[in-house]
Amino acid sequence: MLDFNYFFRVRYGECDAQSVVFNARYGDYVDITMTEYFRAFYGGFDMLIKQGVDTQVVNLNINWKSSARFDDIVRASVTVQKVGNTSFTCQVLLFHHATDRLIVSADITYVCVDAETFSKVSIPDSLKDAFSTPAHAVLINHAGVTLVD
Repeated sequence: MLDFNYFFRVRYGECDAQSVVFNARYGDYVDITMTEYFRAFYGGFDMLIKQGVDTQVVNLNINWKSSARFDDIVRASVTVQKVGNTSFTCQVLLFHHATDRLIVSADITYVCVDAETFSKVSIPDSLKDAFSTPAHAVLINHAGVTLVD
């Protein structure tokens, strides 16, 4: 599995009247994280579409543990939880980078579908292989700062 960390900065427009990230934005954060993750380990969702396969989110569960605020740097990680015949589930964890405090734990399930008819299809072997192939560590920094551990 890919050791994946994605860093981003909370923008002002993502916060609500309480000066914390608005709850619906966490769905965006999970989606952006999964897009970057998929690009890192498989070349992107376009690689599937070239094979005539697309994905659709069929389940997204978000558990809030704490809040993020404007200008916080968030570290996102992804772990593949389950790969089935037509679907796969990943866990996305969002951490406050400076304190390593867990902000959100989310589980997201995708189903593979025919790219034209949107009928359910089996996960391509190339994707199953990519999920199980060991890979180097990937760090993507959209936070705009030098990250020091």
